[in-house]
Amino acid sequence: MKFLDRLFLLLLSIFFNSSVKFVKLVPEEEYCDSDLKGACETQSQISRTFSPDDNTDFREKSDAVSSNRFSKEVDNEKQLRNEEPKHIYHPIKRYILYDVNPGEGFNLRRDVYMRLASFVNKLRQEQKNETWILVLPPWGPLYHWQSRDLGPQFQIPWSLFFDLSSLNKYVPVMEFKDYLNENGPFVEKVYHLQHYAEGWKDGQWEEKYDVRDCINEHSFWEDETGNYTGWFWGYSGIQVFSFTCLSVQGHASTLKPLVKNSKVGSIMFDRAEVVLHDHFGDQDFWKVRRSMRFAKHLHKIGDEFRRKFLNSSDETDGTPLHDDWQMMKTKPGQAVGGPYVAVHLRRKDFLRGRPKEVPSLKHAAEQVQKILHKLKLNTTFVATDAPQKEFMEFKKYLPGAIKYNPPQKVRQQYLDGGVAIIDQWICAHAKYFIGTYESTFSFRIQDEREILGFDPDTTFNRLCGNGKMKCEQPSRWRIIY
Repeated sequence: MKFLDRLFLLLLSIFFNSSVKFVKLVPEEEYCDSDLKGACETQSQISRTFSPDDNTDFREKSDAVSSNRFSKEVDNEKQLRNEEPKHIYHPIKRYILYDVNPGEGFNLRRDVYMRLASFVNKLRQEQKNETWILVLPPWGPLYHWQSRDLGPQFQIPWSLFFDLSSLNKYVPVMEFKDYLNENGPFVEKVYHLQHYAEGWKDGQWEEKYDVRDCINEHSFWEDETGNYTGWFWGYSGIQVFSFTCLSVQGHASTLKPLVKNSKVGSIMFDRAEVVLHDHFGDQDFWKVRRSMRFAKHLHKIGDEFRRKFLNSSDETDGTPLHDDWQMMKTKPGQAVGGPYVAVHLRRKDFLRGRPKEVPSLKHAAEQVQKILHKLKLNTTFVATDAPQKEFMEFKKYLPGAIKYNPPQKVRQQYLDGGVAIIDQWICAHAKYFIGTYESTFSFRIQDEREILGFDPDTTFNRLCGNGKMKCEQPSRWRIIY
């Protein structure tokens, strides 16, 4: 695979050498007013004459763009309606890209997005003359997406799973494919984040970063042109002009000086899960979380299942959803939920990784039955990764158990990730929810229920391990507005 990639890059370099100059790095229309063309002439010339095959020249011209994209002084009385001459500022368009450890799952990746979204939001607040945009890493392949009949599940855009218009109300985002269309197959700087090999110095926590030798293997390598290339979610031919391994200890904001002191237009943080939330659970945390609404087409499928099989709707459940998350503020207990208990029954890898915390199917059914009896309910919705044979065994112990069986059309269109989101959406609307110990899938359902306004007693619950009917329950991360 690596040989083929390098061969492709070589052919691409030859092609560029012979026939093509790189198209604009900075869209002219975004910074150049049609009446002020003189002020943007130099910028336009630079942006249209980049040559990827000349790396030194490219870097020099890239620096030129960084300086020339700054605002120009304009003295045009007619343009300014006879006002005094003043500065007109055209914000610089710059990009933050990121990726996560390949082994991490869907819901941890959502959490890392929140860290980077908050980071970019703070950059925008502190650097008014620059328009920072967060580039969304395509989804897949992921461990839990194991439906082989659906084919390879990668290069999946965020719009399949999330409402991008909602994300954009917190911080400007764009799909990676759109970034390529706008900027070409180039990323100017990549930092591969890693922990310090020596750990905490003298056991003391200190926020810092240092350029270090790479500790672990990574997915980037130097190509024949002297630049770097890498995995990039399966997109070939992408060049990186500078690659550095960076040991980091701290929150996402620890990286702000690194970005502020840089003049490059695109910076990527690989292994972004290394940095922490600036303030987990605070008001800004919940702003980002509230903006992460699922795609409306997935809401619609989940809502239809609730109505048809669970006698549940937003009107009867007290869970209306305002079109704009910024205008929605709920109180604990105002949501009633549908007449069913929802349980996240995690199996597979948790049976091996957390055997003391994952109950047998029979014991799990006994715990759910106790809640059903208390609430005088009969129906249980089950979100599970268990094979059908295990689900039928669970149903033998709990006859009222049902799960969402997606039609083939839904599976093909929205893939395993979309089906999982539909499961989460249905669980979020139950009268009572029971999760799995330390599962990020369960955590995200708890988030949704906080946003919808459920009583925390009906949300922050989990199944106990074998031989226990009582155990330590999940931490209660309450919403803050």
